[in-house]
Amino acid sequence: MGRDIAGQENQNSRTSVDNLALTSSNNDFAFSLYKELALKNPDKNIIFSPFSISTALAVLSLGARSKTLEEILEGLKFNLTETPEADIHQGFGQLLHMLSQPGDQVQISTGSAMFVEKRLQILIEFKEKARALYQAEASTTDFQQPHKIKKLINDYVRKQTQGKIKDLISDLDEDALMVLVNYIYFKGKWRMPFHPQFTRESNFYLDSERTVKVSMMHHEFQTTPYFWDEELSCTVVELKYTGNASSVFILSDQGRMQQVEASLQPETLRKWRDSLRPRKIGELSLPKFSVSTDYSLQDILPQLGIREVFSTQADLSGITGSKNLRVSQVVHKAVLDVAEKGTEAAAATGVKFIPFCAKYISVSVRFKRSFLMFVSEANTQMTLFLAKISNPKYG
Repeated sequence: MGRDIAGQENQNSRTSVDNLALTSSNNDFAFSLYKELALKNPDKNIIFSPFSISTALAVLSLGARSKTLEEILEGLKFNLTETPEADIHQGFGQLLHMLSQPGDQVQISTGSAMFVEKRLQILIEFKEKARALYQAEASTTDFQQPHKIKKLINDYVRKQTQGKIKDLISDLDEDALMVLVNYIYFKGKWRMPFHPQFTRESNFYLDSERTVKVSMMHHEFQTTPYFWDEELSCTVVELKYTGNASSVFILSDQGRMQQVEASLQPETLRKWRDSLRPRKIGELSLPKFSVSTDYSLQDILPQLGIREVFSTQADLSGITGSKNLRVSQVVHKAVLDVAEKGTEAAAATGVKFIPFCAKYISVSVRFKRSFLMFVSEANTQMTLFLAKISNPKYG
């Protein structure tokens, strides 16, 4: 019996180590991708699910070989000398299993599907691995009828994201032979909801001169995890959902956002989380918003070293047995709603605190200019969504 318990403990510790490595790599990938998106979309809202994108690419890597495989996994920030490929897939599988556990408080649903031209036979081994490790379905369909395939994919994603993502695919390349989609849907209720009667119109500063009117939600005298980062001149506030999830909001001092963005890396996020302490906030103001974005990642992923999979050199022979397959499009669309009751988000493609009474003067935090937002699952600290809200009015 003692051996069984010890074995279980080793297994649990192995699982947590795997999850830790996966979370760290995912956050590293998230920040690298964020910096590329911010470069291409200055002063615009940025919303994406790093977890959704990395999961889709990890499914794809199951069928990749040689340099194509290395580029995908290294682009996802895995060190292949430290983490064997099998461990990476195992880690994703465990994480997806954890996230798919039904919860009545936080709703997280995620999944992947692959649509392949019917003339190409999908290898049984690939199908079985994709299903076993990623709960991903691979099916063949007729790409000669682009309107039908587009409708098939869009209907699938719409249904899986509860109608939040309506048109993931707007057009298909004429020579497309495969489409890989991944979706993630998140809905959480604030542990301490905002009262709608306190929501009122307020100015949100786009820059030092321009403002827009937004619906600003308010909390007064709420105790919540808080940290002032002196080094980066930014305020970090965590708002928890009922259940295992939370959002961390980062508000930089006037004119310091670029400095904060440049410093984004897993260590920074870890420092912020470790430094959060309960603090009484005299006034917390947060805009109510609903924004969405979509990106064609085949133009951006090569900047992270994932190149060959989009070229004629692509080796995806593990999917169909032949090398005549390459990826033409990676489309990612994300939606983020923040309101008084909580957050609803969709995308396709823990420290325990002891409550205490503040013995010092409360602070005020007003999110009246561009800010960052991370939505994370609490047990694994996996970043499910990463957003920069530059204009809450721009949907």
